[in-house]
Amino acid sequence: MPKKLKTYQTSLGFYDQAIAAPSMKAALEAWGASSNLFHQGAAKETDDPDIVAATMAKPGIVLRRPVGSDGAFTESAELPTDLADDDAKPKRKPKNKPTPKQRPAKTAKTSSRKTDGQAARKAAAAFEKEERRREAERRKEEAARAKVRARRDKAVAAAEAALDKARRQHDAKAEEIEAERAALDERAEAEQARWDKQRMKLEQALRRARE
Repeated sequence: MPKKLKTYQTSLGFYDQAIAAPSMKAALEAWGASSNLFHQGAAKETDDPDIVAATMAKPGIVLRRPVGSDGAFTESAELPTDLADDDAKPKRKPKNKPTPKQRPAKTAKTSSRKTDGQAARKAAAAFEKEERRREAERRKEEAARAKVRARRDKAVAAAEAALDKARRQHDAKAEEIEAERAALDERAEAEQARWDKQRMKLEQALRRARE
């Protein structure tokens, strides 16, 4: 069953940000916050009907508006136009609280802040659908990386096997050549010994012939 979504709001940098998420943790992750903004008092759950309606229409998506403004939350908000003059401008005075006559009836205010149950369930289902899509994308990317690693490992293993085979062949040929060289050396020594013996006999015969 889809988890019920709530609307959370914070201010980060030049923007107010809002999101429909199933928990404060999910909201912090979507905002990319490195600390718990709720514990710090920098974030809160809101039941403002306009903000709730905007976030429930796009669950799981961070909506923004220029910080300090009361405009609508959208996916692409412009920067505040008075950033350069913030220090020079006097702070706005808080608006006077409405008198009892100006205040809407409590029942009307309460009913305007209630989110339709069917719309909330639809938003929650859309949020989970978006989460499943993101998870599928992550799995797809991981599978692609795994294939790349597998191809690389296979190529490395083939190259190492080829190198080992070539090294074994080289070692075998080197041993064969060394054996042939040893045999040639032995034959050369034997031939030298035979020649020395024959030469000595012939030289002695030559000396006797000259006497």
